Amino acid sequence: MIKLARMQPEEGACFYPWIADPEVVHYSLSAFQTMKTTAQIDHWFAATLRDEKSLNLGIYLQETNTLIGYAGLSNLSATNQSGEYFILIGEKAYWGKGVGTEVTKQVLTLGFTVHQLNRIMLTVSESNLGGVKAYTKAGFVVEGRLRAACCRNGLFHDKIVMSVLKAEWQQ
Repeated sequence: MIKLARMQPEEGACFYPWIADPEVVHYSLSAFQTMKTTAQIDHWFAATLRDEKSLNLGIYLQETNTLIGYAGLSNLSATNQSGEYFILIGEKAYWGKGVGTEVTKQVLTLGFTVHQLNRIMLTVSESNLGGVKAYTKAGFVVEGRLRAACCRNGLFHDKIVMSVLKAEWQQ
């Protein structure tokens, strides 16, 4: 159904409608909350493609090669053999269809095999029940809670810290 691949510079325009949609970016990067112009998105996208401390991959429909989101690992640390997982499914037609779980599993495989990581972590808004479900299905376990760590629409909510270790993933 989906495949992960490097994104191309000309694909930045795909992010325009996604970042402009409050529902799509509600649980996503804080930076997305303030991007209002295509120039801002272009600047962010160009920097994302150049970021050598992250693995940034497009989520593509296998049949049509249509970009529907992006995912990967940020803050890659060779010393600590760790990274932080992220995902944004921009095309809402693919929400709730198992895409998030499948992408998460594929990124974990890349992290633990290709990048030789020992630990992959993430933070997820406590109210993002679909995200928590997908991450749990992919093998993440709850480590803790960051109290009132996120503010959306003037309201604070907790972020849940989850991780998976290579030894757990291999089982």
